Amino acid sequence: MSKVNWKDYDPKRFFDELIAAPGQPRPEARMLCEYLASLDARELNEHKTAAEVAIQLMGITFTVYTEGSMIDRAWPFDIVPRIIPLAEWQKTDAGLKQRVQALNLFIDDLYHDQKIIKDKVFPREILAQSVNFRPQCVGVNTAHNVWAHICGSDLVRDNDGTLYVLEDNLRVPSGVSYMLENRNVTKRVLPDLFASGWIQPVDDYTSQLYDTLASLSPRPGDDPVIVILTPGIYNSAYYEHSYLAQQMGVQLVEGSDLIVGDDDCVYMRLVDGLQRVDVIYRRVDDMFLDPEVFEPDSLLGVKGLMRAWRGGKVALANAPGAGVADDKVVYAFVPEIIKYYLGEEPLLPNVPSYLCMFEDDRQYVLDNLDKLVVKPANESGGYGMLIGPHSSKQEQAKFAELIKADPRNYMAQPTLSLSTSPTLCDNHMEPRHVDLRPFILSGESTWVTTGGLTRVALNKGSLVVNSSQGGGSKDTWIVDISEL
Repeated sequence: MSKVNWKDYDPKRFFDELIAAPGQPRPEARMLCEYLASLDARELNEHKTAAEVAIQLMGITFTVYTEGSMIDRAWPFDIVPRIIPLAEWQKTDAGLKQRVQALNLFIDDLYHDQKIIKDKVFPREILAQSVNFRPQCVGVNTAHNVWAHICGSDLVRDNDGTLYVLEDNLRVPSGVSYMLENRNVTKRVLPDLFASGWIQPVDDYTSQLYDTLASLSPRPGDDPVIVILTPGIYNSAYYEHSYLAQQMGVQLVEGSDLIVGDDDCVYMRLVDGLQRVDVIYRRVDDMFLDPEVFEPDSLLGVKGLMRAWRGGKVALANAPGAGVADDKVVYAFVPEIIKYYLGEEPLLPNVPSYLCMFEDDRQYVLDNLDKLVVKPANESGGYGMLIGPHSSKQEQAKFAELIKADPRNYMAQPTLSLSTSPTLCDNHMEPRHVDLRPFILSGESTWVTTGGLTRVALNKGSLVVNSSQGGGSKDTWIVDISEL
């Protein structure tokens, strides 16, 4: 049976994460590529099957909503890792910390003095039309002045090899459990490659998450009671909620398991009575957190929870209202936000953006819909987008009307030539487009995952990496090539 011949692998015009040119692995990928080249098609298939069996046995699933029904599917996984050299990652780590620090200062300012608006660095009209600004949060002081304790920033690499920040997820970012499980599966499938110690570990995430949450406790010095608040088993990210609770050794609760007492403290219902809760890692959206303040019919939240939080009796991560910075229009101002609050140049660049609320930008977007990616300000998961080069005239006409009707809600970016990475397709390697979601934890200190969740567009030529729309994932290796 034929073996992998990297001379036959051609990423064409795209930057490839492992292969610099046909037959030429990048220095950090040489050991992996040599190993894969030593396997024939049967052995590659055995590795793929071993990964699929491991995913089934470990129960790694995600939920897809289709036509009113919910389907649990095995996590789509490719056995060929994506590799980034440690020296590059150290720069990325610094850039992510800088970005999240500035965004937290920005959120805190918006709920207090709004100096950035008074100084005319950030337009007042953007805040006025923000669907994620919560007036109920004005004046609240959070522990360490942090609002977005868990952030997932999506990174993409263009043809020039530069990593760009595509967007910041500051509300309830998901995917970190799959990053951790990808590593567990890869260790089973490629155990020999981990023996040398050149691959940086990721398994300290849950201990770092616990420490971050514990640092928010309103009762410092005590052993804090931490819970994860989930919408329940029908939520698409429920696997992650239960996984993180198990790994941290904390309780996974639903809204009905919690109650706010007359003292405005939050208590958890246990068999032998009530136990005070100090920190809630909430995986429930703002509008469903507290029927006393937000959606009155919500059964997912806890009545009085906002009162307890505002009174400093319980910490919420992420804080309500953090989503004001999780807006694709706000995203375009992040470089200026960094300069304003930190007095520094951004270490990680944004993708160039056009804001349809501005007349010149809007006209340019309307004139170039066939070339641009158009995004609504507050959608996630790849929904509601127009990918211009892959769209029809009818779709472009529809988006033109949407933009004209609500310019504030739309922004556009050039179609990037997303980097590729070798992916096992029918026993041979083909390039597939990838992105990367590292996770940044902010509490008493700031910490970044060593790598993150690499998502891969499994369909040939596709740029859509979301698992709900045909995407999959890979393990991400940060490697110290000085150890090679």
